[in-house]
Amino acid sequence: MTLLTAPSVPTSVPEVSADERAARLIEAGSAWGARIGADPTTAQLTYRVSGEGKGSVASSIRAGKHAFVVDEPGALAGDDVAASPVEYALGALISCQIVVYRLYAQGLGIQVDDIRIDAEADLDARRLFGIDETVRAGFSDVRLTITITGPESEERYQQLRDVVDAHCPVLDLFANPTPVSAVVRSA
Repeated sequence: MTLLTAPSVPTSVPEVSADERAARLIEAGSAWGARIGADPTTAQLTYRVSGEGKGSVASSIRAGKHAFVVDEPGALAGDDVAASPVEYALGALISCQIVVYRLYAQGLGIQVDDIRIDAEADLDARRLFGIDETVRAGFSDVRLTITITGPESEERYQQLRDVVDAHCPVLDLFANPTPVSAVVRSA
């Protein structure tokens, strides 16, 4: 078994007060609004991430100054040293939802004291292993449970959810087809 050493990861996220979070959200929203208002092309962002194979089926991923490892459990030929690609996908969905909940709560004046999101998804491995080409390779269903702590009414939090669902980039990736092109080349 090959063990991978995960890149250094911060052990904690700095604590931020509600006032500091609000100020940062307002500042970021104002700055982006001004930037895009002055030049709409600045809204077009390109993300670059690279990865290379490690161990049995793991990947070492680099995204800007950040690095992380993706692996599979032993049952899928992995060394189980990190979360799997589909777990990272669910983590990306959860983290994007949290950002957009906080952003729009601030913008709409809806108080969110705390937010927790749990995701559960179903995947049929028959397509992965070439056993049944008629089933979908990816998730067949994703279920999110969003728990919000705060003084607002259930109706206000549902209003927030509707706005978040309409503006969350990673939810959009899950909910809508996205064109993907790939080129294979030998080194």
